[in-house]
Amino acid sequence: MKIHLPDAIVGGDDVVLGILKTYKTIAVVGLSSNGERASFGVAEYMQRVGYRIIPVNPNETEVLGERAYARLEDIPEQVDVVDVFRRAEEVPAVAESAIRIGAKVLWMQLGIENGGAAERARAAGLVVVENACLLVEHKRRRS
Repeated sequence: MKIHLPDAIVGGDDVVLGILKTYKTIAVVGLSSNGERASFGVAEYMQRVGYRIIPVNPNETEVLGERAYARLEDIPEQVDVVDVFRRAEEVPAVAESAIRIGAKVLWMQLGIENGGAAERARAAGLVVVENACLLVEHKRRRS
């Protein structure tokens, strides 16, 4: 896991715990309605433990009982965390969208890293997490 903090933020003891406690609305880019996909399992878990999940996938109309949006820019409410389930080469466009909508965190799921996108988002004031699973990190910090 790599964590990139904006210059204005001083890292605390556990940045990920801070993210999980502070931010409750998660837009999941690439969320599929296929229950066998990792995106579905992670989003279902996060929803079950109290997070608001907003699906972002142009091929879906609804996932987990929530309306799906084609793009981050189409979401009519504030998004805290943008959780990315897309290939690394698609992350720069997602990062730009996350910046445009005023997200606080860009989170790239396990196996996803893009240094350029991470640096761009960090420079714009977002906390960036690369190569980490929200579900795994949440379970590690449950008390």
